[in-house]
Amino acid sequence: MSNAFPGSITYQLIVREIESRYRGSVLGVLWSFLTPLFMLAIFTFVFAVVFRARWGGSTETSLTEYALILFAGLTAFSLFSEVFGRAPMLVTSQPNLVKKVVFPLHVLAVVALGSALFQAGISFAVLIAFQVTIGSGFHWPTLLVPFLIVPLCLFTLGVAWFLSSLGVYVRDVGQIIPPVVTALMFLSPIFYPVTALPEWIRPVASYSPIAYSVETVRDAMIFGRLPEVVSYLVALAGGLAVAGLGFAFFQKTRKGFADVL
Repeated sequence: MSNAFPGSITYQLIVREIESRYRGSVLGVLWSFLTPLFMLAIFTFVFAVVFRARWGGSTETSLTEYALILFAGLTAFSLFSEVFGRAPMLVTSQPNLVKKVVFPLHVLAVVALGSALFQAGISFAVLIAFQVTIGSGFHWPTLLVPFLIVPLCLFTLGVAWFLSSLGVYVRDVGQIIPPVVTALMFLSPIFYPVTALPEWIRPVASYSPIAYSVETVRDAMIFGRLPEVVSYLVALAGGLAVAGLGFAFFQKTRKGFADVL
């Protein structure tokens, strides 16, 4: 496993990617804090102020609580969407690594995930700070968040491996991603609880790695609720299955990368 996923190379590439993201900007790494806050302000204004939406239709949800609920869901979803949006270009943007260097190309997806985890970690830290200062306080199930996002990370890796390989052969894939991300964002329980969905689709949403992580992260951080063990194991199994299939597809198709690029 260490040969398949060389730790030193992966770590160095993650650090380099994070540094390159903010290199040359005036505010630098501060954008990691400001970007999620801007998004939070926009969505809170649109849904809570303009549409006067309240969580689950409850009239008791304050604007502050609604904002924190949205922030938790958006942070978990952004972990997936950032990697998903970049996936089709992960290999095509690195032709030199494909043609001239003996390089474990599958690590590129891991690097993208590592960079997204860095951003998510900062966003979670900001959320905890707001939760402690203006929210309902720190809930100890928050400590489980690193475990709750494991199914999502595995699922994201599998999808990234599949799309990064497919993007080499079908360049149109990259054009489809933005509307798909938007659709997934509104179909995921970010702006509403799973209980707001029709009963026939709730089981599907509950065991989807994306919806599961969004729901359980929010429950843990905002409401202090513990996840069900069975649901976690099902989501974890789903994430492992997608990761395994995505990795197998990538390894099977990577032989033709050099001929196409």
